[in-house]
Amino acid sequence: MRWQKGRRSQNIEDRRGRSGRKALAGGGIGMIALAVVAMFLGVDPSTVMKVGGGLISGGEQTQPQSAAQTEQSEFVSVILADTEDTWRPIFKQMGRDYREPKLVLFSGSTDSACGYASSAMGPFYCPGDQKVYIDLNFYSELQNKFGAPGDFAQAYVVAHEVGHHVQTLLGISEQVQRAKKNATKVQANEIQVRMELQADCLSGVWANHAHRSRSLLEQGDIEEGLQAAAAIGDDTLQRKAQGYVVPESFTHGSARQRQTWFFRGLESGDINQCDTFSGQI
Repeated sequence: MRWQKGRRSQNIEDRRGRSGRKALAGGGIGMIALAVVAMFLGVDPSTVMKVGGGLISGGEQTQPQSAAQTEQSEFVSVILADTEDTWRPIFKQMGRDYREPKLVLFSGSTDSACGYASSAMGPFYCPGDQKVYIDLNFYSELQNKFGAPGDFAQAYVVAHEVGHHVQTLLGISEQVQRAKKNATKVQANEIQVRMELQADCLSGVWANHAHRSRSLLEQGDIEEGLQAAAAIGDDTLQRKAQGYVVPESFTHGSARQRQTWFFRGLESGDINQCDTFSGQI
């Protein structure tokens, strides 16, 4: 990606080196297992963050950032700025104002309006405070554990979570939560899958505009995005974690579905092509 000369966002909140609250014993392996399945969040983080047992305050620590960490934070800042430059005019065309989300960088753990946040949870968006949360160590896991290397794969992470912010501003998130309240568990999972696939499509819309307007993408970037989408598909994660797949328990979509909807947004650049709530997915 040609990101080095890009504009830096002013909406970065850097909490690295500061500890959030720490969960007492009781979460353990069960929490990590849920986190793996819920990777690339968009599900209400409080459902997997609030673990049994009390919470205690952690002290603040100051840790110097390495050159690699500094470069990663610069990269994230540029990608966030580029999403701002994409969604602001799209919302203006719809007669709406785009409220830019904050992006919180943290290390280890932090607090959010959705509850306690641990780096084990991976990146997520919290509609309660309209902030994206990410521990940049996740990018190492994305490459080494999930087999999705490359800067565009990392950009896709941010763009997907910003997609959830777009859903919040458009009132889609609220509609989804109301629908899930009156649904069975299987039905609620399907609704959540449709919401996640829409966020994938919206990340593709961003990539389309980023390349057409600012020539951000390079050869191989699209392949990185598609590989990342497949790597965090529910079927891929379940097969790795337990050796078999349970489609009824999907919350984010299969590898094929995630690739399909990401590519639809990428190819069209049209938010209207991201209606995952009508018809087959």
